[in-house]
Amino acid sequence: MIGIMSALQSLFDQAQELTLQTGTALFRRNDQVRRMFFNRTGAINLERPLADGTALTLHTAVEGMLIAEASLFADAYHCDALATVPTVVARLPRERFIKLLAEMPEASLSIIKAQASEVQSQRARIEILRLRRVAERLNAWLELNGVPIKGEWKRIADKIGVSPPALYREIARRKRV
Repeated sequence: MIGIMSALQSLFDQAQELTLQTGTALFRRNDQVRRMFFNRTGAINLERPLADGTALTLHTAVEGMLIAEASLFADAYHCDALATVPTVVARLPRERFIKLLAEMPEASLSIIKAQASEVQSQRARIEILRLRRVAERLNAWLELNGVPIKGEWKRIADKIGVSPPALYREIARRKRV
């Protein structure tokens, strides 16, 4: 696995780097796909703005991940990419990236493996979201992921589709029992 991931990183060894401050957009929905991006440090949220003014976070690309790899063969991005912390990304022209993938099958394999993991994660999330009660959702999430580190509960509430207050009430209920 480490060899495969280093193969993916090596695609971007000679790539230009771009530094983004918190809140800066790497690209916006409907921008033409011209480059592929690799996150060197920081975090990028892929967000879809909704009609009510909120945003739906589709994915968070952290250090060592490709950003919006699902857009590789698309004409335009389907979401916004926003830095959530100071972030450094490497960028390659899309055509160059595709050529490098053809020359380095182990890098292609790492992308396939990452996508398989993402599909599994999303399928599990869908099943969790189908559960009706907060307690059931929390139980399922904990069964799959274990207890999160301190300060992560708000993120967990988002992942299981409940409000932070509803999650905190469930946690408090469990402590009383």
